[in-house]
Parts: sequence; C-alpha cells; structure tokens
Amino acid sequence: MIAVVVTTVAGLGLALPVVRRLGRWRTAAVLALLECGAVPAAAVLLAVLARVPGWWVPPLAAPTPLGALLEIGPLPAVLGLILAGSAVLSPLWRRRTRLLLVPACMMLLYAGRPADFALVVCAGAGLAVGPLLRRRATADPEPPGAPERRTLLALVVAACAAGPLVASLAAPWGPLAALRFVVLAAPPDLADLQAACTDPELGAQCRSLVAQVRADGLGPLLLSVLPVALLLLAAEGLRRGRRLGLWLAVATNLVLALAGALAFDLVARLRAPGEPFDDPAEAVAVVASVALPLVVAGLLVAHRRLFPARSDPRRVRAAWLFGAGGPVLSCLVYLGGGWLLRYDFEPVPSFTGLLLDLPTRLLPVGYLDAMPPAFLARSPAATVLLGWAGTAAWLAVLTGIARTYGGDRGPVADDAAERARRLLVQHGGGALSYMLTWPGNAYWFSADGRTAIAYRVHSSVALTLGGPVGDPERRAAAMAEFSRDCLARGWRPCFYSIDEETAAALAAAGWSLVQVAEETRVGLPALTFRGRQWQDVRTAINRAARDGLRAEWHRFRDAPPAIAAQIRAVSAEWSQAKGLPEMRFTLGGVDELSDDEVRCLVAVDAAGTVHGMTSWLPVYCEGSVNAWTLDVMRRIPGGVNGVMEFLIATAAQQFRDEGAEYVSLSGVPLALREPPPPTGLPHLLDRAATRLEPVYGFRALLAFKAKFQPQYRPLYLAYTDPAALPAIGSAVLRAYLPGLTAGQGVRLARRLLRS
Repeated sequence: MIAVVVTTVAGLGLALPVVRRLGRWRTAAVLALLECGAVPAAAVLLAVLARVPGWWVPPLAAPTPLGALLEIGPLPAVLGLILAGSAVLSPLWRRRTRLLLVPACMMLLYAGRPADFALVVCAGAGLAVGPLLRRRATADPEPPGAPERRTLLALVVAACAAGPLVASLAAPWGPLAALRFVVLAAPPDLADLQAACTDPELGAQCRSLVAQVRADGLGPLLLSVLPVALLLLAAEGLRRGRRLGLWLAVATNLVLALAGALAFDLVARLRAPGEPFDDPAEAVAVVASVALPLVVAGLLVAHRRLFPARSDPRRVRAAWLFGAGGPVLSCLVYLGGGWLLRYDFEPVPSFTGLLLDLPTRLLPVGYLDAMPPAFLARSPAATVLLGWAGTAAWLAVLTGIARTYGGDRGPVADDAAERARRLLVQHGGGALSYMLTWPGNAYWFSADGRTAIAYRVHSSVALTLGGPVGDPERRAAAMAEFSRDCLARGWRPCFYSIDEETAAALAAAGWSLVQVAEETRVGLPALTFRGRQWQDVRTAINRAARDGLRAEWHRFRDAPPAIAAQIRAVSAEWSQAKGLPEMRFTLGGVDELSDDEVRCLVAVDAAGTVHGMTSWLPVYCEGSVNAWTLDVMRRIPGGVNGVMEFLIATAAQQFRDEGAEYVSLSGVPLALREPPPPTGLPHLLDRAATRLEPVYGFRALLAFKAKFQPQYRPLYLAYTDPAALPAIGSAVLRAYLPGLTAGQGVRLARRLLRS
C-alpha cells in the first residue's frame, strides 16, 4: 500500500511535468524500456548477487520472474522515467530532479530491499537514456551555485537521518543497516531478557533490560529518535545556509561515529588477535557505521563557506531561554518530583541517587545497555516522570535551535534609513518608493554606496519593497549584487511591487515575473473634471459643498489635538469594524502619518467633526517633489457620501496648482483589470484575490479608483526559483499582516471559508 501511495505521488508530482516535455509516445517508449529491460535486469542481478557468499543483497522472495517483477513494483520504472526526462528540463530543474538519486542510493545502503536495488538500477538506466531524448545538442549547464550545493548537502544529511529510521521499520539488508542501533533506540531481545533475569550473576544486565522494556510511551519514543530529530533540524539549517545548522550537523555526526565505535566495540575488535570480523558483510556494516558519519562531517567542514548566515542576535538570546532554561527547568522538575515520588520507585532512591541518575534521563534508552538503572518506577506518575524528563529537556533545546532559523535580518546600521532617504531624495524613485522610509524595513546598500534596496526577510525570503533607489545607471548592477548577497546569506531574493522598467531589467537577467497589482495614476496638467466621465466626482464635490464640508491640509504631528484625536479614532473604528489587523508593507496607517513629509487632507464639517481623511506621500525627482501618492483613506461610518471622491479631487487640484506632474492612487494588491490565464501562479493569485475580496475589498477599491480616469501601470513580483513560490507567498502574507494574532487568524480563516 505504501509503495502504491509513493508511486502515485511521484507520478503526479514529478512525472507529469516530464511527460508534458517528452510527449506521450516518447514517455511510453521510455517506460516500456525500463519496465521490460531495466527492472528484469535488476531482478536477474539480484538473484546472482544473492548467491555470492557474504553479499548483503537479500534474495527475491518470489519464485517466478513475474512474481519478482511484482515484488519490485512500478516505482523504479517511474523514477527512471523522471531521471530520463530530466535531460529535457532546464539546467536548474535537471539538477534538482537528479537529486532524487541521493535518497534512492541511501535507501539502498540502509534498507537494501529488492525494490531499493531496482530503484538504483532504473535510475542509472534513466540517466543513460536521457541524452538520447534531447532533440538537439545543448551546452553543458553552468555548475550549481551555492543554493544548489547547500540543498544537496542538506539532502545528504536528511537521508542519513531518515535511513536508519527506514531500516528500523523494515527488514534491513543494506550495509548501513547496523546504524539503526546507533541512531535509534534498540528494543531488547526477549530471549536476552529471559536469560539475563534467570541468571543470578547477570542481575545488573537484567535490570537494564527491564528498564528498557518498561520505558515505553510517547516520551521515551520521542527521546529514542533524538539523533534523527537533531539531524533533520541540522539539515533544515543547512538548506537555509545557517552556520548553526552546519556545526550542529558536524557535532551530531561526530557523536554518532563515536557511538557507533563504542556500540560495536570497534577498537577492541581491531586490537584483538586474528580476524576482527567473522565475515566481510559484518565488516562493511560495522566500519560503515563509523565511517559514514565521519565522511559526512568532513564533507560539511570542507564546504563550510557555503553556510555564512548567522542568526539574529535577538533570536539567539531568546533561544538560550529554551536551550538552557528548558533543560534546567526539566532537571529541577525531575529532582523535585522524584523526591516527592521517591516511594513510588524500587528501590527508594536518595536525593543523591536521583542526582546521579539524572544524566541517564537525557540519553535515549538504546544507549543505556551498559548502565543498569538505579531504580524502577512502580506507579504511573513515576513512569511519566522517568519517561518525560529527558524528552522535555531536549524538546526545549530543539525548539530553541529552530527559533534561531527565523527572524532573519541583515546587518543594521543606525543611519541606514536616513542614508536610504537621502539617496531617494537625490536621485528620485517611483510612486511607491517613499514607503521604503517606513519602520520595519531593513536596508541593503551596494558596495559603492550609490544605491539602496529596502527589504524584509520572512521565511528565508528577502522581500524587497519596490526596486532600488539611487544612481539610475547603477540600479541593474545593484539588483544583481543584492541577489548574490542574499544567496550568500541563505535567503531567496524576491523583488515585489516593481515597475515595468525594473521588471524588464530583471527579466533580461533571467528572472521570472508575475503581475501582482496595478498602480493607478492621474495626470495633473490637463485635469479639469469636465465631461461625462467625471460626473461622479463633480457630484461628490457639489454634495460636500452643500453639506458644509471643507478640506483642511495638516501635518499630522502639528494638527490641532481635536483633529489628530479624531483621525486616530476614525482609523481605530475602521479597523475594529473589520475585526482584522490593518495590512501593512505597501499600505500605511496612522503610524506613518507622523512623518513631516507626509501631508494629510481632512474633510471637516461646520461642527469640527472629521468625516474622512487621506494622506499623501511625496514622489521625488532629482531633489524635488514632482508628484504625490495616495496612502491612507479613512471615513467615518454613516458619513457624507462621496467624501473620498471629494478629498481626492481636492488634493489633485491643489497638487496641480503647485506644479506636480501626477498623483498616484497607489497600487491595489491582487486586483487586476484583466482576468489572468487559467493556469499557473497568476491563476492561483486570482483565486486568492477572490477569497480575500469580501474581507479586504481589493477589487472594489480598484473599481473606485477607476472614477478618476487613471492610467494603469502594472506592478510585478520577480523571482528566480519557482520552487520558492510557497515560501514567497508566506513571506508576502507575513509582510502584509505582521501582527496577525491567533484569534485574528481564526477569524480570517472563517471569513475566507464562508466566502
């Protein structure tokens, strides 16, 4: 059943893209060749090798050739097809697809089942057939970059962690199957338990085996897979380029090598006279149990420069609370609880006995064969205390390490925001560029200091806020330099809300693009509000005059206290009405109004009541303001209809009279005028916009801005790695909703499900 599920997942997730590139007939030919040629060849080779003395491959259980093929199953042929089809993929995906060889070979070395052997044979056949499928010769691809090599090393470490687990769940025949006794806790053999407990001279061994038998439950089980958890956590750190993940993987592999040498008495075997091993297969298994972790550790140390990313110091300090405080608290609970429950143990321990026994609580049960327990539990409470004391301590350590992988930030200088602002004012930028001055952004500067990029890091994605600002002649080079720096830190670069010019430069460099928003601009020199198309705007202006509304300009920091208090109240009431947090990132709020360069236009009636407000961000061009961008829009519930149209029209007239070229009504996330194609990422974004529309009203906002007869300018998201799109989506969500609480997340999910 498991083989059927794995084959189905591999076929749907990996083989379908290959089938599209190869076509039906070439796909059928390759499958036939593998199923009728490579798989039978693997079965024959297995039958031959199984007769070789000392060989580790198991014989096929099926007595007939047809039964042998059924025992092997279809997965090897599917893997061979995928690897054969990798020859017609792009160099990036060709390398990634061929990384499937790593887990296939590792499973062969650990489990060594006939299907695993056939996997490797079919994989090799697929790689041999692949070049014949290319219709024209292709140049050799460039060598893999740092991210690809990090991924490969992470996959090797993850396979070393999962291999012993697989070997322990199946009948293992592979040469590395012995590692399951090193990485996982080995349950005691019942015959050994009976023999030890009936021999008076083996009392200590009896008590040790009894302790292993009684150390059951979830806590001891989790502690037993501690080395697996450490290696998997280290592999994730390696994938992210983390130096902490590197040294965690190196240290864990060195400990495993030492444990393997001790578990199999390797030193004593080598020093003993005569042959240390009874047969070659045993020698391969025992030596490999020590050699493989050492090789992996050496490989990681040799490539240590691929992992330069250091953790955020704030995260490191918080991790110490888990990594040190958790074990200390767990040990205190064990000592205190053990003393209170001392009469539930046999024999009754002293406090010194509890203290001496404490280190054994932190080790997996499989490592305690040579350590007889000082006492055994006689009650459920005592059993829980013994089983969970070490588990809780290690869970805290693992949690602390995992937390250091998040919260990425580059080096932060005290004057970084001011330097970026100076570059923006001096050289100018786009309609959204002033948003880079908002709090929450990190800043990257080119080596020559002539360009800057504002970004935020979430989910190991460096998400920029627009394109670079600074010297226009250096912007393309700055984007390439920024990308290299991100990859060196283990981040995936992603440019968000970039204009057509920036998008074209990135597309020329091989980046992929997807439209995520549309900016709306209104030209000012010829703006008159005349004509039928402006009827709604003129009606709003006339209604405001009839209802006694007037427009007042303010700098929020200098606004009269009554006006400032009402602006805060209007914004708070607007947010509370939604029951959801305000979106940030490219959407400002009250906090951004305190900037002296931001202008606020407020609609006030004769009684001094604020009915609505808008805020406007400056757009710079060579040291002066040449345009303005709409940011915050708020109105009171039940207020005068058309107040927003009145405020925007009044602002546009004022900016026109001041000589501005245009006003930008900003971009609306996930709202496009034209429907996207029915497949791919644009289609997924369109579905997300449909789900979010009842909550945030993006499309309704775009339709509202259409009243001002704007020019539409697309805004794009640029990325290099399609496999990073899920992480990019998570980064965008976290950037827009950084303060999303658990309760707000539940309410948002409910609204999305109802929509």
